[in-house]
Parts: sequence; structure tokens; C-alpha cells
Amino acid sequence: MQDGNAQFARYPSLEGRVVVITGGATGIGESLVTHFARQGSRVAFLDIQDEPARRLVEEVTAEGCLTPSYMHCDLTDVTALRSAVAQVLAAWGTVDVLVNNAANDQRHTLEEVTPDYWDRSIGTNLRPQFFMVQAVLPAMRKAGRGSIVNMSSISWMIPSTGAALYITAKAAVIGLTRTLAHELAPNNIRVNAVLPGAIVTERQKRLWYTPEYKAEIMASQALKRDLLPEDVARLVLFLAADDSSAITNQSYIVDGGWV
Repeated sequence: MQDGNAQFARYPSLEGRVVVITGGATGIGESLVTHFARQGSRVAFLDIQDEPARRLVEEVTAEGCLTPSYMHCDLTDVTALRSAVAQVLAAWGTVDVLVNNAANDQRHTLEEVTPDYWDRSIGTNLRPQFFMVQAVLPAMRKAGRGSIVNMSSISWMIPSTGAALYITAKAAVIGLTRTLAHELAPNNIRVNAVLPGAIVTERQKRLWYTPEYKAEIMASQALKRDLLPEDVARLVLFLAADDSSAITNQSYIVDGGWV
């Protein structure tokens, strides 16, 4: 296997583990799929972006990793979400790690928000995280272990503006993480959150990463460099691995020292 990140940690406990990642076709999710596959994990990822997902599967397989399993799934459809998890369980028998990564940080004004817009935004950025946990929970309870990583954001801590619903959902993820950590601890299921800062993904570069915005970021961050998806993925690997077996109910920030 060709691994350009050979200087970084290898986690023996992740080899062979079944990892489910939502929103895995592009951005941070793409990096998560790649990094878990390089650890020898059996990776299933859910998304609606078929062409990027197909390319990702081909690229990861070409490295010599186990071929990830891509499932086209609209996460706002809870029935489809449950069906996708059932397919993972039918193929691999369990789920060891869940990474709730999928989100849509669409910008909007307060005046644009209708009740339908509210429901769609929460239905994308918060509701699937709960129902993904619910879907994998029986398998994790049966195994007597599991690691769940919920992706939040520093946007509610700064605070950001211009995306009130996304920011509301990302704040709620922290509350969800904390209560689930206590509810699931008796089953040896750990629940933590990761809060990325201004991560330079292809989507960010295409839509918002202007020279002016980059200057604002660099003025705010303590570390004066771009933060990349792999900076987030490597933290998630640690939280998924047995190396972090005593860690739950925590929120980890990856923002170069912004907050």
C-alpha cells in the first residue's frame, strides 16, 4: 500500500474495524474515507454525490487499501438512512465506528428562512446525526463497544454570521454528543465531537475562500497556515481507535488556535 502519510500514526486497533462515514464523497469526508482505509478499516460511506464517490473508491482501491463501500443515500430520508446501515450490517455484521460528518453550510439571511427552509436545514445538519446513532446502536451494544464521532464546528463559538441555521445545528451537536456519551457509556460506547475551523476544502475554495476571507482567517488563527481536511481526519482516527478508550463526552477543536 502506498501511503504518503507514513510519518503519521498507525492504529492497529482500527485494522479490520467497520467504519461508517456520512458525507464521505468530498471534503473532510473524502479525507476520512481515505485515512480509515489506509488504517486497514472496512469503510462504508454514505453520500448523494455519485461521481466523486466513484472516483474516491477507485483512488483508494488503487492504493492497495480494502475497497470502500459507497452507498447512495439521502440522509434527510430516515428510511433510506436505516436501509443503508442495514446493508452494512448484512455485509459486515457490525459497526465499530460511526463518523457523523455530513452537513451543508449554506449561507442565508434571516429574512430568507421559512419554516420549510428551517426543516430542510435541520434535517440535513442535525437530524441525521441522531438517527444514524439510533441505527448503529443495536450492533454496538451487542459488541459491547463502539466509537461515535459527531462533527460540529467552531462557527457557533466565534460566533459566525450569515448561516444561522447551520450554526444552530452545530451548537446542538455538542448537546447531543454530551447526553449520548452518558447514556451510552454503560455499553462501552464512546461519543465525542470534533469542531473544525476554516478547513480548506474544494467546496470552500470554490464558493468562499477569497483572498479577503483568507486574510481574515490568518488574522484570527494562531497558526498562520491553511488547515486541510487531513488535519481533521487524523484527530478522528485517534478518537476512533482504542488509544482513546478512556475518552468520551469531549469536544476537540481543530482550528489552528482561532478560538
